[in-house]
Parts: sequence; structure tokens; C-alpha cells
Amino acid sequence: MSFQKRRALGAHCAAVFCGLLTFGLCQSATAKTLCVDQGGKAGCYSTISSAVTAAAANDVINIDAGDYAESVTITKPLSLAGAGASSTIINARGLANGIYVDGLDNPGLANVLISGLTVVNANFEGILVTNASYVLISNNHVANNNQNLNYAAGTCPGQPVFETNEDFDCGEGIHLIAAFSVTVANNEVDLNSGGILLSDETGQTYENLITSNNVHDNALDCGITLASHAPSPKAASPVPYGVFSNNIVHNNASNNGRVGAGAGVGIFAPGPGNLAFSNRVIGNVLQNNGLPGVTIHNHAAVPGAPPANLNGNVIMGNLISGNAADTADAATPGTAGINVYSVVPVYGTQILENTIENEAMGVVMNNPGGMELHLNNLPASGVGIANLSKGTVDASMNYFGCAGGPGTTGCSTVSGPGVNSVPWLSMPVESAPTAGSPKGRP
Repeated sequence: MSFQKRRALGAHCAAVFCGLLTFGLCQSATAKTLCVDQGGKAGCYSTISSAVTAAAANDVINIDAGDYAESVTITKPLSLAGAGASSTIINARGLANGIYVDGLDNPGLANVLISGLTVVNANFEGILVTNASYVLISNNHVANNNQNLNYAAGTCPGQPVFETNEDFDCGEGIHLIAAFSVTVANNEVDLNSGGILLSDETGQTYENLITSNNVHDNALDCGITLASHAPSPKAASPVPYGVFSNNIVHNNASNNGRVGAGAGVGIFAPGPGNLAFSNRVIGNVLQNNGLPGVTIHNHAAVPGAPPANLNGNVIMGNLISGNAADTADAATPGTAGINVYSVVPVYGTQILENTIENEAMGVVMNNPGGMELHLNNLPASGVGIANLSKGTVDASMNYFGCAGGPGTTGCSTVSGPGVNSVPWLSMPVESAPTAGSPKGRP
């Protein structure tokens, strides 16, 4: 992908975000406005849930400052606007979710805005969205959720049956299931089991935009996860639906998965038939996470069963630094910036214009497929590119930390078979981000 194409993608993502904002403003101009106030302000509701029940489709609900002890379920198009995340708090202690956008039981649910709120202490997700489209979740603080998690046992008692693979993390802070054209932007997500999760238990999850979020200190799982799971008992399909064509752009994911095991961005199709393909991870800062900055995994194949699909994912223009090694069957010999592990071949992975530093290994390939790796600034020591498999890596035109190329003094090396690193670059890639550049500070 050229710089021009990357810029065009960024413009497209911005257009989607602006379009959602414009939609919300247009709806606000024609809809009724309701208010919520705990102090008994005349004409206002005392709880958010009572205002949601009273609202008609496309109404706007303005929520005054306060600490609201409730769980809010949204079943119709509307705008939920707090007075600001520092002052309007949904405290869902002892309750399932802080906010649930329930398209699973309300087919066709679309056009929901959630903004200006803090959401804390839910048993499961702080914000959960199922089977909905054109939802905008912006300028919220989502923290300290997943309270029902029994980490030692790897269980989440009471979680809904349609969440088939969340026992070990209770669904994380923000969770999108079967979501289309949802934008999650400018949120702070911290101190949950994991940060932001996209999965597919009840339908396809695709063409969503996760942008400009600060996702940090979620101790047990990834900052941002794209994971294909087994279908829910409520699903019409007996095979996974897929998580694909999503854009993870200009987020900061740091210090996640330091107690459990979590990447900055994880893309997972763990078993037969799972689908997590053609996603784009662009312009993010991924630092000090408990797995490699970008971690891609498949762990199982069954003869005669549909293979997993992890093809065509793009990792571009990211700053990746100080992350940990991968573990278990996907183990890397040292800390790593990017690890692509699979027992089935993975093709079409593109790793372009990234800066990877403070890692023992820059990029690790461990699957029988092939990938392209160009125009990256790789670590100046250790192993720049490692191939642990029989796959192939087209790794021409990368900078290994010095002018002399891989293996010379001051440069990192190439290890393993099937890696073409010629020609290499004698100077750093200027278009790749650095720690002090605006690209390095989303």
C-alpha cells in the first residue's frame, strides 16, 4: 500500500467519522430533546433508563452531571449525551453492563450515539453492542469493568450464553459483536480485563473504525482485539461469521496484558473455520504490552474442516516499542514487535512503514504461508526479521539500523530460511513514525 493509498484510507476513515457526526447533528435538529437530572430539575427524568424508555426513535437525551447507579439498555435509535466524562458517571456495580446497545433482540438497530460518559464497575462489559450498525461511541471513559471475572479459574459467572468465548475476560471494556459501520473514537479505556474487543458470535463484524482511543493498563488481555469465535447458540450459522475489513487507526495501546497475556493489537482466528482477515492496523502507538505489539494467531486445524482465514491483514505506519515475547505454542525466542503465528498458511500479510524499536526481534514469521515486509525501520540490534517456519518472507527495502545492512556492525540480523532481505535500505524510512513525531503520538 503506497503512501497515497494510506492517505486515502485515512481520508475515508475521517469521512465515515464525520458522516456519523453529521447524522447525529441532523437527527438532533429534528428530534425531541429529553433531559436527565438527579437533582429533580423540572421536566427532567431522574434516571437514564427512564428517559430511554420514554424516548421516541431519534430523540436526544442530555444527561446532567451525576453518579447514576444503573444499567442502560438501548433498543432504538437515539443519542445519549453526558455532560462530560469527568462529571457524568454510569456506575453499574452489581449489574451486567453499563450500556447495552441491543440489536440482537431488536433487529435492524442503527444510528445510536453514546458520548460524554464515564462507565465503570459493570459485571461484564462497560459498553456492549450487538447486531447494530452506525453507532458512534466517542469521548467516553470506560474503566474498571469485568467485575465478575474469576481470573484464577478462567470463568465469568453469569455471562450471556451468546458470548461463547469470553469466560477468561468477561468481554473487556468495549465489545462489538456483529457490528457494521460502528465508530469507536477518542475514548479512554483502562483498568478493565482487556480494552476494546471486536468479535463475531452472532454475525459478521466488519467495516468498523476504531480510532484515536487511549487504551492502557488493561492487565489481563489485549488493548484492541479482533477475534473470530464460535457462533452463539442464538446464531443462524453453524460456522463462524468473521471479523474483517475493520480499521484500527491512530490509537495508543500501552501496558495492556502485563499480568495475563495481551498484545497492543491482537488478530485471532484460533481454530478451524475462524475468519479474521483483511483488517488494517495503521498509525498506532503500541508500547510495553504483554505480548508482541501486533500479534496474529491461529492454533488448530482439523482435516476436512474449513481452514482458518487470517489472510490479507495490513500492519502499516505504526510505532512499536518495548513489548514482550509471545508465549506457549506461538512462542518467540525473545521480545518481539510483530508475530504472525499459524498452523495453517497465512498469505497476503503486509507489514509496511513501521518503526520497531526496543525489541529483541522486530518481526517474527511462524506459519507455512508468505508475507511482504517493506519500508520498515527495524531494530538496530538483535534479530530484525526471524522466520521460524517453512514459509517465505519478501523483506526487501527495509532499514536494519545502519547503512551496512543485516548482520553488519550496528545492524540487526536476519534469521531462518526463506527470507529475502536484498536490497536493504541504507537510511531510515522518513515516512515511518518515530517516538518524537506527530505520527508517534495519536
